[in-house]
Amino acid sequence: MKSLLSYPTTILFILIGFYISPSFMATIVGIIISFLLVFLAVVFGPYLKEIVFTDRHRPPVVGPISSQLVHFRELYDYMTSLAKKHHTFRFITPTHSEIYTADPVNVEYILKTNFVNYTKGEHNNGIMRDLFGEGIFAVDGDKWRHQRKLASYEFSTKNLRDFSSDVFRINAAKLAKKISLLAAAPPSEQTINLQDLLMKTTLDSIFKVGFGFDLDTVSGLHEASNRFMKAFDDSNSLSFWRFVDLLWRAKRYFNIGSEAVLKQNIRIVDNFVYELIRNKREQMTNQNLNRDKEDILSRFLIESENDPVNMNDKYLRDISLSFVIAGKDTSANTLTWFFYMLCKHPLIHQKIAEEVKTATEADDDTSVDDFGLKLTQVALDKMHYLHAALSETLRLYPAVPVDGKSAEKDDVLPDGFKIKKGDGVAYLPYSMGRMTYIWGDDAEEFRPERWLISGVFQPESPFKFTTFQAGPRICLGKEFAYRQMKILAAFLLYFFKFKLVDESEDARYRTMFTLHMDKGLHLYATRRF
Repeated sequence: MKSLLSYPTTILFILIGFYISPSFMATIVGIIISFLLVFLAVVFGPYLKEIVFTDRHRPPVVGPISSQLVHFRELYDYMTSLAKKHHTFRFITPTHSEIYTADPVNVEYILKTNFVNYTKGEHNNGIMRDLFGEGIFAVDGDKWRHQRKLASYEFSTKNLRDFSSDVFRINAAKLAKKISLLAAAPPSEQTINLQDLLMKTTLDSIFKVGFGFDLDTVSGLHEASNRFMKAFDDSNSLSFWRFVDLLWRAKRYFNIGSEAVLKQNIRIVDNFVYELIRNKREQMTNQNLNRDKEDILSRFLIESENDPVNMNDKYLRDISLSFVIAGKDTSANTLTWFFYMLCKHPLIHQKIAEEVKTATEADDDTSVDDFGLKLTQVALDKMHYLHAALSETLRLYPAVPVDGKSAEKDDVLPDGFKIKKGDGVAYLPYSMGRMTYIWGDDAEEFRPERWLISGVFQPESPFKFTTFQAGPRICLGKEFAYRQMKILAAFLLYFFKFKLVDESEDARYRTMFTLHMDKGLHLYATRRF
């Protein structure tokens, strides 16, 4: 490939040489070399300075930030290998240090004890703003408190709990029926991409619960929502790339490369969400909805009537997208890894299926619709092993594998390392799940039993099991997410057995803000009875 590329390039330079003087060509080459030298000095100069003038009170330096670029495809495993050597470490950027920790004591300090000092910060906000805007995951201060207050009210209402459970059951039944059709297809057509189906199901659920609309993406008929989902996932990945791309601002300014693609994808996302907001306003106006039974978006639209300047459509767009992220990506990604692990551990697969059957008291003649009626909250509460297996999946494959903050002031972490104002400070849920000093010698094994005492699920400290964050920013939708995942898992495991299409291949993640399985999860599904 290199020779193929170099041949036309050489011809081009020869042709140019006929028309441009050698001195001018030398000047151009000199400018290019100078630019490269300046770039290398900017990138590696601060790193070399930190190496030469090492401060033993600062976290150990493991490399320049460009090291992450080299290991980007397996970034979280690379960080894990570093965390096994240093529980806290740092990379050097041209402007500051990026510090990472896998120490639960440090995590508690960052997320709770000195919460006010560790904000999202301008560096993170700048990277995330084009996609996430001023949504709850990307802001601090008054806007974060305002959104959290409204969201907290919604998630605490019995109406939402009951309504969301009904929606989860309905959409889980639709998914089960869809898989039944695929399982009955000719052998050449029986392969299913379960990750794709789970993404569509959770997207349908969050749009019904959050926005009051039926997308029916699982049927494959809603083309606009499918375009939105692809554009959003690609935007997620491209935005995360900015953390290792030192030239992303220049590329955005000139609208080239990855930034041009990102801009196109965000335009698709924006058009879809703004249309959603417009339709919701019309629905509320035309139907005069009962204000005690509205979806989440309606609550924010009502609130915007009191403050139309600050809660404009752009702000509502950012809030709406935050709910999509929380409702679609986290649950679907976790369930994808969950079913992957069950395929790798058939005994656990079977044990959960038996627990579901016992808890629901369903029999072999129970239909998909009747099973939904049996899947009550009482039945779900009996499924301790399923809850443990989902938690074990989240321990090894957390929905958000790394969570970054920024230091507002100089500080000292509990492990004694100094933090400087402006440093990035992140904790590593993916790496922490693999640390033997946190979980024992079998930390990298998938073992749901570690969560059970006498068969009853026992939660762990949120500073050790950091999947849902902790402290003031702890995830409001934790119970919501577990309920959705348990309902979907129970439906699918009761009616189907799953097998990997290629049992020899190990799944890989796609490096982005959420732990998306790269290339999907391709399975065979067979009916249990």
